[in-house]
Amino acid sequence: MYLALAVAIIGEVTATVFLKLSEGFSRPIPSVVVIVGYVVAFGALSKVLQLGMPIGVAYAIWCAFGIAAVAGIGVVVFKEPLNATMVVGLLLVIAGVVAIEVGSSGAA
Repeated sequence: MYLALAVAIIGEVTATVFLKLSEGFSRPIPSVVVIVGYVVAFGALSKVLQLGMPIGVAYAIWCAFGIAAVAGIGVVVFKEPLNATMVVGLLLVIAGVVAIEVGSSGAA
């Protein structure tokens, strides 16, 4: 289940990064990567849900890892700015996912 979730995250992050590289879908190869990446992401996320992970937990983990990874890639690859407020925001997203995961474990 977690392997499928990792595939979903990798697909989504790859697609999102290539969305920037596609320059508004004006570049064919990055545009194809966007489409394939999102198909892989949603297919794998669908499998995670089929395997029984609660949708709130799966989506929270998927989003949080995606947000953190894309933000990191933005800083390193695209030289986008990152300030203390943004770091606090990322940490809050991660804390929220942990709270959802812990809460769902207690609800089961």
